[in-house]
Amino acid sequence: MTFNKKGIEASYKSMDTEEFLDIHFNRPIGYLWALFFQRLDVHPNVVTILSFFLGIGAGVMFYYPDLLHSIIGIGLLMWANHFDSCDGQLARLTGKKTLWGRMLDGLAGDVWFVAIYMALCLRLQDDAMPLGLCGGVEWGWRIWLLGAVAGLLCHTRQCALADYYRNIHLFYLKGNEGSELDNSRQQRENFRRLPWKGNVWWKLFLFFYGRYTHGQERVTPAFQRLHAWVKQQYGDRIPQAFRDDFRRYSLPLMKYTNILTFNTRAIVLYLSVLAAVPYVYFLFELTVLTAIYCYMHYRHERMCTVLYHRYAAL
Repeated sequence: MTFNKKGIEASYKSMDTEEFLDIHFNRPIGYLWALFFQRLDVHPNVVTILSFFLGIGAGVMFYYPDLLHSIIGIGLLMWANHFDSCDGQLARLTGKKTLWGRMLDGLAGDVWFVAIYMALCLRLQDDAMPLGLCGGVEWGWRIWLLGAVAGLLCHTRQCALADYYRNIHLFYLKGNEGSELDNSRQQRENFRRLPWKGNVWWKLFLFFYGRYTHGQERVTPAFQRLHAWVKQQYGDRIPQAFRDDFRRYSLPLMKYTNILTFNTRAIVLYLSVLAAVPYVYFLFELTVLTAIYCYMHYRHERMCTVLYHRYAAL
């Protein structure tokens, strides 16, 4: 198979949810890697696992404060992201789509950023805090607290909600076939039905994935009410007028889901390590990205409330 524009476009979930950098940079490079690995008959899951090592390698490089290691770390993380784009395209090219592939793909970004956060904290713990943050005092345990809050309370929640809103948009745009919108009740049922014998790892995945989806549902009560009403009222035959109305409200929010996922945070990370102030990345997550998260959440819940009253009251 040769490089062609249609092959890249086939990998888009929808133009509504694609980001500029992905369209013009990450997807084309990922597609080239997919063609390369297809020729070598490499399984998509192998590519995903390779991205784990590249992301961890980026974290190791970011531990060192010199410019050369920072540049290498940036290159490795970009490479990992290209492999993350590649594995899905390769699965579509080869027809080798598996549940394990979906699980590994979901873990990739978490593995990268756990390694990166730990490396940045190790790098900074013996450094003096800047003047605006108690200058002269070493970061010590404080950087680990800052990294934990930024990673566990901010990064994790931001990405989870952005991913959820993106899949909601795709569901109302394209239906079940074009979305990965799941619910915790179904995941709990899958977990309950599957025997432990011979399925330990998949059972563990279903357990944690069920908790993940439950967390997404818990913070979106207005959407849950609207979605439950739509499923009860229409089943799988949602009127096009409702889909169009939902898309009109939801589309402006997709730019925020893109900001909260990879590219924007990666650019800030790159700039902060190049400037030798990696703590700025943590502060960016705590302030700017958290503000965007709160605004996106408010807008989406308000949108769902408006649509519910508009249609359920008919």
